[in-house]
Amino acid sequence: MKSACRKAWRIAGRCSFLLAAALSAQPGSVAKAWHQAHQKEILAEYFDLLRLPNVAADSVNIRRNAEFIAAMYHKRGVTAELLEIPGAPPVVFGEIRTPGATQTIIFYAHYDGQPVDPKQWTVTPPWTPVIKDGRIYARASADDKAPIQMIASALDALKAAGIPPRSNLKFFFEGEEEAGSPHVAAFLNKFKSKLDGDVWLFCDGPQHQSRQDQIVFGTRGVVGMNITLYGPKKELHSGHYGNWAPNPAQMLVNLMASMRDDEGRVLIADFYKGVTPLTESEKAAIARMPDVAAGLRREMALGRTLGDGQRLELLVNQPVLNLRGISSAAVGAESRNVVPSTATASLDIRLVKGVTPAGTLERVRAHVRKQGYFVVDRDPDEAMLMAHAKVAKLTADEGYNAVRTSMELPIAKKVVAAVEAARGPVIQMPTLGGSLPMALFEEILQRPLIIVPTVNHDNNQHSHNENLRLENLWAGIETMAALLAMN
Repeated sequence: MKSACRKAWRIAGRCSFLLAAALSAQPGSVAKAWHQAHQKEILAEYFDLLRLPNVAADSVNIRRNAEFIAAMYHKRGVTAELLEIPGAPPVVFGEIRTPGATQTIIFYAHYDGQPVDPKQWTVTPPWTPVIKDGRIYARASADDKAPIQMIASALDALKAAGIPPRSNLKFFFEGEEEAGSPHVAAFLNKFKSKLDGDVWLFCDGPQHQSRQDQIVFGTRGVVGMNITLYGPKKELHSGHYGNWAPNPAQMLVNLMASMRDDEGRVLIADFYKGVTPLTESEKAAIARMPDVAAGLRREMALGRTLGDGQRLELLVNQPVLNLRGISSAAVGAESRNVVPSTATASLDIRLVKGVTPAGTLERVRAHVRKQGYFVVDRDPDEAMLMAHAKVAKLTADEGYNAVRTSMELPIAKKVVAAVEAARGPVIQMPTLGGSLPMALFEEILQRPLIIVPTVNHDNNQHSHNENLRLENLWAGIETMAALLAMN
């Protein structure tokens, strides 16, 4: 009896030692050793995922993506399911419950990608992944299937090393982010109790342009709009009428010029009113960042930059009005000597904390009226055109607000510490230049939101020949392992 008891105590002691050793191991180092030994298997699985077309409007293939990802996670011991809302791509939801855990971490990514023009893809067809010069080329290779693979591989690495999660883990992968996430609020409301947690980690966006890892605490909001101006009801011969009939293309150029000065500062009245200023800790974080302006100018062949010499990182914490395109008549071989009938400008306005889509749109409308235009939200008829000297149709999407989580929150400091333990010092960025629909998560779930970017900044995001550097894939696995094991 005594012998059996001694043997049981020895086994228990050995198990305790092994568990303590596993818990003391650095997840990032464990993940590094694991991915170095399993690169072939990781890439094979990732290429299978990348071969699935994933444009949000392609409902059949979007569902194939969702089912593939659910199966990926299920085989890793994750309780995986598809959350459904009528008319929406499914959300892949997964969960790992950890006995005794007092913290729940939710990982967000999206599995849909931007539409493609196959003729522009020169390295490979969009959904035929290939490795060239140390990069994986394929649609969504960086934005945003990369973190889905990184997390899955990190789970493998931790399991192989016997490192259990110390928090409850949840996974939320949506399928229409590139379409503006029109159903995400419905998902959050319908499955609110299932989606509760202590922090949401958004695994999207690029690393810092210096190629250093970064943690981002906010994103800009965005609202898009179109402005159409009207001239004659049909195109007119420019020789006969060019200095008599109003030219809507010329009018539009003048209107756009009235909205911004040469340094990019927006001239619309009250455009910057309400902007939430950066805190001292946020300013200090920006001051510590490497200055990448000179390198970016060379990379992008820019003879000058805007903003009166301000740092890019400071400028992304201000709202901006961007003219993303103008359409009127024709140019090049198709150009004709005409006075156009209409001219349309497409704009996007990036918002920051304290500035709303609705308030910004009203300021734009007020500015257009101030330039002498009668503003409408539908196509005018002939009577309306003849009743007003200048008519402008302004239409807009709903947009969404900006989000910025405090760097001083305990959970924010935990996330930074976890990533730094795996990857070394990281850059802390108050606001990402791009936009994500994070405001809906903040408004509905009321939880801190933090972005953990992992992909290279030069990934051709949203464009042809999208790519992911292999070194970013391996580093991302180490980062995700550290976060999955975070206490």
